[in-house]
Amino acid sequence: MFSKIDDKHARRRTRPLRPQSQLVHGASLRSGFDETSEAIFQTSGYVYNRAEDAESAFATDGQRYVYSRFRNPTVAMFEQRMALYEGSENAFATASGMAAVFAAVISGLKAGDRLVAPRALFGSCLYICKDLAPKYGIEAVIIDGCDLEQWKQALSKPTQLVFLETPSNPTLEVIDLRTVCDLAHKAGALVVVDNVFATPVLQKPLQLGADVVVYSATKHIDGQGRCLGGVILCSNAFAEVVHPFLRHTGPTLSPFNAWVLLKGLETLELRVHAQSANAGKVARFLAGHSRIRRTVYPGLESHPQHALAKAQMSGFGTLIAFDVDGGKTEAFKLMNALELILISNNLGDSKSLITHPATSTHQRLTDEERARVGIFPGTIRLSVGLEDADDLVEDLEQALAGL
Repeated sequence: MFSKIDDKHARRRTRPLRPQSQLVHGASLRSGFDETSEAIFQTSGYVYNRAEDAESAFATDGQRYVYSRFRNPTVAMFEQRMALYEGSENAFATASGMAAVFAAVISGLKAGDRLVAPRALFGSCLYICKDLAPKYGIEAVIIDGCDLEQWKQALSKPTQLVFLETPSNPTLEVIDLRTVCDLAHKAGALVVVDNVFATPVLQKPLQLGADVVVYSATKHIDGQGRCLGGVILCSNAFAEVVHPFLRHTGPTLSPFNAWVLLKGLETLELRVHAQSANAGKVARFLAGHSRIRRTVYPGLESHPQHALAKAQMSGFGTLIAFDVDGGKTEAFKLMNALELILISNNLGDSKSLITHPATSTHQRLTDEERARVGIFPGTIRLSVGLEDADDLVEDLEQALAGL
């Protein structure tokens, strides 16, 4: 069912490609014109020479392109390049990151099943786990993801699925993936990891025991604020479950967006490493500033899970959370005074972006729910981009001076 792209150029290679080279050359399909840049197959359907050819195509599902809601050559290139880089047997692209999350979670569950998730999740992910899943007759158990005792207790009875993100959005909690995966598997559960903050560059959940990995490709994978997209990475076994759901419900990635994301993959490693280096410099500046009450970055030794992040990630990422004195008023004052850093709820972009989670990404949580995951009126999330780190520090410095 999940046929692979036949890359005629791959047959010329006598050695396997390293990861960065896979991001540039992996799973490339060229048309009869032998173009350098991958083609955009901007078509909804495909034609057949004879009626018998159409009958055969539908009888051997997946061996021929029949409809772009099912499969499309440009989308397939993006999917397979992601699978090569992630080290997964399958990849399925979706129209957005939340489409990927919902498909991965709901296709792995049925009425009467049990779902365990940490409370420190992106607002829409928490909604799916805490509010939407129970409407389908699924028991949802929400815990403190940094407390292994709570994981042990929650997974002491049969469970069908665990969903988590690490580092978390926006307060960068780091969960012990290997330990949680071991506990989940003993309980009979599949583990779905939202790896968007770490990116596939800095963390490999499948190697740490996860069964499924999801991304909002809108973030670092595109990395330039151009389009939406999502992707699910999984085994052949889970593909048998999620593929029919995607095929029949239609959260399809467009061929154009798939092409944009292919271009993003070519520079993914370069961007993530450079942005992470910038984030480390900015985090150290914020941690030493007198008007900053708290700076949260996995690369700082003050981070509660710094040692864990160092062990399971190859870098500390591009996101920082910090608190300013004076709550929302002073947070807004700082953000409005910035001259270089842009106010936006997106992240992973080549441009540095800043947002106030309590009034944007996590606005629909109660004050108590936000406080439990470390989001306070003065909390700000900063996604560090590719600008010169000294310019970012100077911009924050001048904005902080006005508080």
